[in-house]
Amino acid sequence: MPKLLKHTDSWQKPASRLSSMVGPNDFKFLNELGNLNQLGWDNPSREKLWRYNLHYFDDLNAHNVEERKSWHTDLIEKWIVENAPFVGTGWESYPTSLRIVNWIKWHLGGNQLSASALQSLFIQLRWLNKRLEYHLLGNHLFANAKALVFGGLFFENTEANNWLQKGLAILKREVKEQILPDGGHFELSTMYHALVLEDILDLINITKCFSGKLNEEQDKQVSSWYDVAEKMYFWLHTMCHPDGEISFFNDSAFDVAPSISELDAYAKRLGIVTLETTDKKLILLKDSGYIRIKNDSLLALLDVAKIGPDYLPGHGHADTLSFELSVGDQRVIVNSGTSCYGLSTERLKQRGTLSHNTVTVNGENSSEVWGGFRVAQRAYSRNLKINDSQSRNNLEVHCSHDGYNRLNGKPVHARSWCMNENELLIKDNVLGFYKTSVARFHFHPDVQLTIKPNNKSGNVIMEGNIILTWFIDHGFASLEESFWYPKFGRSVPNFCLQIKLVKGVSVLRLRFSKS
Repeated sequence: MPKLLKHTDSWQKPASRLSSMVGPNDFKFLNELGNLNQLGWDNPSREKLWRYNLHYFDDLNAHNVEERKSWHTDLIEKWIVENAPFVGTGWESYPTSLRIVNWIKWHLGGNQLSASALQSLFIQLRWLNKRLEYHLLGNHLFANAKALVFGGLFFENTEANNWLQKGLAILKREVKEQILPDGGHFELSTMYHALVLEDILDLINITKCFSGKLNEEQDKQVSSWYDVAEKMYFWLHTMCHPDGEISFFNDSAFDVAPSISELDAYAKRLGIVTLETTDKKLILLKDSGYIRIKNDSLLALLDVAKIGPDYLPGHGHADTLSFELSVGDQRVIVNSGTSCYGLSTERLKQRGTLSHNTVTVNGENSSEVWGGFRVAQRAYSRNLKINDSQSRNNLEVHCSHDGYNRLNGKPVHARSWCMNENELLIKDNVLGFYKTSVARFHFHPDVQLTIKPNNKSGNVIMEGNIILTWFIDHGFASLEESFWYPKFGRSVPNFCLQIKLVKGVSVLRLRFSKS
C-alpha cells in the first residue's frame, strides 16, 4: 500500500454541497432520481452529465455527511469492484479528477479510506497523470492539476512528488491565465466562477495542511492564492443578487457549486478576507466586462462582456448587452438560466439571444452558438461609456456590439441603461438595414406581469403589491409565455415582455413603486 504523508496542520471543513444520495444506492442528480443497482455505473439511458455526477462522489463532502458514513464507505468499495481500471465514463479525466479530490477530502475530514481504496486512489492518480485535458483547457485542466496537487501531497514517495510538481506548474500558468485581474474567471460564468473559487480554497486548505512538504518557491506560489481568492470573492459578491445567490450569465444554475454562504464560511475558516460591495452605487468589472449599478431600491447587473475566451467559448451564451434586475431582495428580470447540456434543441434555445434580456435582429442570435458547446462568429462589445453623475443621482451606461454585422445591412445594436433614484430606463437602438428587431425582458416566476389595453404600460406585482410600474416610450409591447431554468433538469413557467422596435428604437422605463 502506498505510504501516506503525515500532515503538519489541521484540515479545515470544506464548503458543503446539497446531498445527492437519498438512499444507500439511490441518487438524485440534475433533479432526476436513479438507483445504482438498477442502472449500473454507466447506463447510456442516462445523459452523460448524470453519469459524470455519479462518478464524482460529491456526496462525500455534502451537508450532514456524518449521517451517511456507512453509505459512503460501501459506495467507495462498490465503485472499486464494479469499475474495472481504465474502462468507462468513470475513468475519464474530469470525473477522475473530482473523485480523487473528494476521496481525499473525505479521508482528511475524519473518515478512513481502506487499503483497497488507497491503492485504487494511487492508480487513479497515476492514470490521470498521463491523461491531462490539455485539449479542453479551462476548468477541466484546472481540475486535473488540482487533483495532482491533492494526490502529490497526500501520498509520500517520488511519484507523488512528481505529481505535486506537475500540478503546481500547471496551476502557476492557469491561475494567471484563467483568473482575470478584476478577479473574474475567464469563462465568464458565475457558476463556474464559484466552482473555481472553491478549487482555490481547497488548494489553500490542502497546501496549508501539508505545508511541510512545500519548498520555498512552492510556498510562495501558494501564498499568492490568498490574494487571488480575495479578488474572486469580491467579483462573486458583485455578481450576486441581494437574495445572496448568483446571477445567470452564460452557463449558470443553482445547486451545482456550493452556495455563497457556504463559500463565505469556508473562506473565513481559512483566514481569507472578503471585501464588501454593499454600499457601492457602481462597480465596473473592467477585465471581465460586467457592471453593477444600484440605488436604494434597484440593483442591475449589466453584461458588456465578450462571450468568453476566444479559444474557449463553450460555456458562453449569446447574451451580449443583457442584464438582470432585483427590486429589494426579489429578482425581477432574469436571464433564463441553464437546465441541460448536450446537443438538444433545448440546449441551443437556452444559449440563444431570445432567452436573454437583450435584442434579437431578424430572429438571429447575437453570437452564433451551435452544437452543445460551440460558437462561430461572436459579438464583441464596443464604445462603452459610463456617466456617474453624483450631483443628479444618475448612473448611465452606454454600449454597443457588432454581433449582427454578419447580417445583410450590418446592423449594430446599441443599448443605454439610465438609473436615477426610483427608475431604470433601458433604451435600445438598432442601426443599419434589417427586417425586424425585438427586445425581450424575462420576468421571474414569483412576480406577476400585467399589461394595460394600450400595450404601452403595466405593472409588476408580487404578493398582491405593485413593486414596479413599466412604461413603453417607444415601441410596441406584448406578453409571451416563457420558461426560467434555475437548476439542471428544472423549468419554471414565467412571462416575457416583448417590445418590437419602431424605426430601430425602443424605450422601456421601470419605475419603482413604494406602495
